[in-house]
Amino acid sequence: MAEEIFDVAIIGGGVNGCGLARDAAGRGLTVYLCDKGDLASGTSSASTKLIHGGLRYLEHYDFRLVREALMERETLWAIAPHLVRPLRIILPYHKGLRPAWLLRLGLFVYDHLGGRRRLPATRTVRLDAGEFGAPLRDGAFKLGFEFSDCWVDDARLVALNARDAADRGAVIETRTEAVCGRRDGALWLLAVATPDGSRRTIRARCLVNAGGPWVTNILSAIGQPDAKAKVRLVQGSHIVIRRRFDHDRCYLLQNADGRIVFVIPYESDFTLIGTTDRDFQGNLLSVSASAEEIDYLCAAVGDYFQLPLSPGDVVWSYSGVRPLYDDGADNPQAATRDYAFELDAPKGQAPLLSIFGGKITTYRRLAEAALARLTPYFPGVEGKAGWTARAALPGGDVPIDGIDSLQADLCREYPFLSATHARRLVRSYGRRSAVILGSASSLDDLGRQFGADLTEAEVRYLIDCEWARSAEDVVWRRSKLGLRMSSEQIGELENFMRMAGGAARTALAC
Repeated sequence: MAEEIFDVAIIGGGVNGCGLARDAAGRGLTVYLCDKGDLASGTSSASTKLIHGGLRYLEHYDFRLVREALMERETLWAIAPHLVRPLRIILPYHKGLRPAWLLRLGLFVYDHLGGRRRLPATRTVRLDAGEFGAPLRDGAFKLGFEFSDCWVDDARLVALNARDAADRGAVIETRTEAVCGRRDGALWLLAVATPDGSRRTIRARCLVNAGGPWVTNILSAIGQPDAKAKVRLVQGSHIVIRRRFDHDRCYLLQNADGRIVFVIPYESDFTLIGTTDRDFQGNLLSVSASAEEIDYLCAAVGDYFQLPLSPGDVVWSYSGVRPLYDDGADNPQAATRDYAFELDAPKGQAPLLSIFGGKITTYRRLAEAALARLTPYFPGVEGKAGWTARAALPGGDVPIDGIDSLQADLCREYPFLSATHARRLVRSYGRRSAVILGSASSLDDLGRQFGADLTEAEVRYLIDCEWARSAEDVVWRRSKLGLRMSSEQIGELENFMRMAGGAARTALAC
């Protein structure tokens, strides 16, 4: 492979890098992608798990971004109905904050700006009676609005974009760091290193820097430290608690400081709360929710809900650093969530495209826009533009209303599965659940049981087909089974994976 010349080399295995790899490979370009860690091991697995237009971005007049994001909700739902599903959100009116007429006006724009077709429209709800108001403080909130967005399994969205890219010929390597690079006329020479210290050179006609929070570090490593665009690092933290209410709605809470906090039903038995927004300075390899952020989220929920919330109720927390495009905003929550590119293409030399900002909702549109910037360097691919909105992600070749039927079919074909086990498989793998289960006629046929219905067959599939190399990859990114597994069970899984080929960097054809 060292002698191969790729059309595009991509640094960064987050949602932007993997989405771009998928789109480029589907247009017939040869693609190489590397990441020094696991897929989605940074920002892309630390989102609020929403595919949303960003209601609060309307306050900053970011109408282009909101419209693009609103349009993407139903597109992503259609191509990945096993990972994306509709979510109805309750926005309580809080006296003394944004007036009710302003909320209704914003939601009217939200309903009509993005070409909504299948998602239900906004409606007014009473919160002084009924199940949606029951968890809230007695008498404090009488009026609310219910509107639509979508939920997504963010890390799996990344993994399936990488899987589809690989199925279309891309080379995806995790645990492979781009350590330095230089131009050699019409080629980039990119030196990559693996954990065992071995190095080799990747040759490509174009280099894309999709390093997210590390975008400026990568520019320095490849001898391009003087980019005009800048990145603003903003930390966002989330907490997970035991389930606090029985219905399936999410809450969007306004705070007196102008921020908002989501309270979302999560993984059946839990509730996800987030996010914070604060400028980040520190080590990108050791990002965690601070005690101050946890206190802030607990206080925000306590202002609305009957049951008090304290840090002792938190069963898990996670934190990520968003690489926002630095537009000079005064505070982090006002900074744009839009994306920007910087193309460095000296005449006669290989181009470099660096990506700044973006959000998980618009990753697919970002990839299209990035390739539009690169198309002049690959004139043979123009006719294949725009294909990713119509092609299902792996396992997602299911009607958007067919997930329950697929689960029922799986239970009939594999009657030894519990309903919860079948549901988790379908919600993670879609039609590819059958690849994991194969010809099994009992749970024993699926091999070792690691806990929380995780089987050896599933783990081997994740190793072979989805680049999983450690227990952390499996229980916190390819799934969230870490919420249900003990430390001993996770340790046993780690030992198994070490013996089962954890040193490999590339996945098999699946």
